[in-house]
Amino acid sequence: MRTSTNPLTTVRNLGILAHVDAGKTTVTERILYTTGTTYKRGEVHDGTTVTDFDPQERDRGITIFAAAVSCSWGGHRINLIDTPGHVDFADEVERSLRVLDGAVAVFDAVAGVEPQSESVWRQADRHGVPRIAFVNKMDRAGADLDTAVASIRERLHPVPLVTQLPIGTEDGFTGVVDLLRMRALVWADGAEAPEEGHVPDALSEEAARRRRLLEEAVAERHPAALEEFCDRETLTAATLAGALRDLTRTGDGVVVLCGSAYRNRGVEPLLDAVVAYLPSPLDVPPVRGTHDGADEERPADPAAPMAALAFKVNATPTGRLTYLRVYSGTIEKGDTVRDAGTGRTERVGRLLRVRADRHDPLERAVAGDIVAVIGLKGTRAGSTLCAPDAPLVLEPPGVAEPVVHVAVEARRATDTDRLASALARLTEEDPSLAVRTDPETGQTVLSGMGELHLEVAVERVRREHGLEVTVGRPGVAYRETVGAGVTGFVHRHVKQDGGAGQFAHIVLDVEPREEGGFDFRSTVVGGRVPQEFVRAVEAGCRDALAEGPLGGHPVTGLRVTLTDGQTHVKDSSDTAFRTAGRFGLRDALRASRMVLLEPVVGVTVTVPEDAVGGVLGDLAARRGRVTGSETRGGAAVVTATVPLAELFGYATRLRSRTQGRGTFTARPTGYAPAPAEAPAR
Repeated sequence: MRTSTNPLTTVRNLGILAHVDAGKTTVTERILYTTGTTYKRGEVHDGTTVTDFDPQERDRGITIFAAAVSCSWGGHRINLIDTPGHVDFADEVERSLRVLDGAVAVFDAVAGVEPQSESVWRQADRHGVPRIAFVNKMDRAGADLDTAVASIRERLHPVPLVTQLPIGTEDGFTGVVDLLRMRALVWADGAEAPEEGHVPDALSEEAARRRRLLEEAVAERHPAALEEFCDRETLTAATLAGALRDLTRTGDGVVVLCGSAYRNRGVEPLLDAVVAYLPSPLDVPPVRGTHDGADEERPADPAAPMAALAFKVNATPTGRLTYLRVYSGTIEKGDTVRDAGTGRTERVGRLLRVRADRHDPLERAVAGDIVAVIGLKGTRAGSTLCAPDAPLVLEPPGVAEPVVHVAVEARRATDTDRLASALARLTEEDPSLAVRTDPETGQTVLSGMGELHLEVAVERVRREHGLEVTVGRPGVAYRETVGAGVTGFVHRHVKQDGGAGQFAHIVLDVEPREEGGFDFRSTVVGGRVPQEFVRAVEAGCRDALAEGPLGGHPVTGLRVTLTDGQTHVKDSSDTAFRTAGRFGLRDALRASRMVLLEPVVGVTVTVPEDAVGGVLGDLAARRGRVTGSETRGGAAVVTATVPLAELFGYATRLRSRTQGRGTFTARPTGYAPAPAEAPAR
């Protein structure tokens, strides 16, 4: 039962989400500075930030790995995760969102909603994470709050509830008008905190108009606010704040604030909004899991059985650091916990309160906490840890399929084993990386989400493990699908070599499935194939999807129907029917018309207007299909769909065509048929 004295009401678990270069890390740094967690302002361009502590992050000036930090504000503890903004590291965002209760979405006041802003917003939608919006960089030339809010409304489709009015424009931006309290907050140059005062006379009329618009928008969507608005024709600050909190937590509205994190303007109101509007662990539904096939809920109660989700692992030469979100119960140093997926027990060596790469020891962590644990040897990202006597499996974060791969080999033959160990450690930390051995060439193949993703992974092998490696040209992960299937395909599996034999007779229909994936069904009647053998046939068919007939690529987008079959009273078994399913579908695919699929990406190119013609021609040469073009902030923005294989090296080409003034972003959009001349392998 929630009470006002429950300490969990003062906890906020939130993430900072945005497009690359929108200012997420700077916002995080200013939050740490404002809350007194750090005593010096970290700068991305100086490589002095707390959360971008990895050498590659500081060299590249971007966030690569999600970093957790804890701080305090107004009697509340804020567990904050600074997430990457580059699309290649979207899986880090996915794992973070899985364990967060709320988020701050940061937008550039000039660019508004950018492609990756849209992607992470959709990720947060899927996880049902409440958000508030912070329009950053209000001091930049061309910054416009109304334009940024319009792009949020048009491209993300929430109801933006603007609670501030900027004071000054562009370089003259000095503060904001708080529309709830109708007070001005002004940050003088070099001041550590804002000065509060009356609304400037020049803005009083506009502030009153915007306050009225805010009241009307809230009253439309909140019954209690509507009742007061009808009675009094206005809303008190307390009613407005309560309604904004409710609308944020239900997702019916998004509170919008503005500021300039670099100049330390607008951070305090942002922290106040985090505390006031975003949910505590008690405000979100109890976590749901499964045990023995049945659904089960665990409340955010320190006295309940312990359940926690591991969402990140750092595997270092000196040990493993596992990041946990504790959903229920209590975990203490020295406890024995159970990995619900493997059934193994692990011992908690040490508990740590996280501050990026620095940590403070803890004796215990309770429901609602995000902490790090030392001592867990086999726990992977996505594993559920629970009390040994109260098992529960929580849904793990989804893992995207890799779309790009490179061949990696050690320059010295004596380093081959060390390379294998280094790559195993990388995949342990990052589930979106995959390592396999090519059966034809014997090469080690590293797969990931993009060129930058693989480049960062290989550089870590070089820096952290001191290995010299050779890297091949990037390749893409093709898929195969059924263009036209077969009907009534008969496969008979008979094996007799002494003793019990194997017998299975099956008849399959294979057809395309437009929505992708794999679907299996059975229309066998009269018990000609018992149900346990039907399941074995399905398992065998799934085995056959690993390698298609065109080039050994995974097969997707098909429906298989088992229409008939025969059994033998002695020689039929699960093994026989699984083998029949595997070889039967493999032969059926060879008899079908197969189509090679290649990954395609949505590309957004921002270039000067005088370079548009050359960029359009280059995209067409790369088999790109232009889907839109508009002028934004004096530059042309072109959107297109392009095969991923054609984008290797595009950044260099774009810079040369635009004298370094062009930029682009790309995000995966799925698969499309490849041309006939595309490589089959």
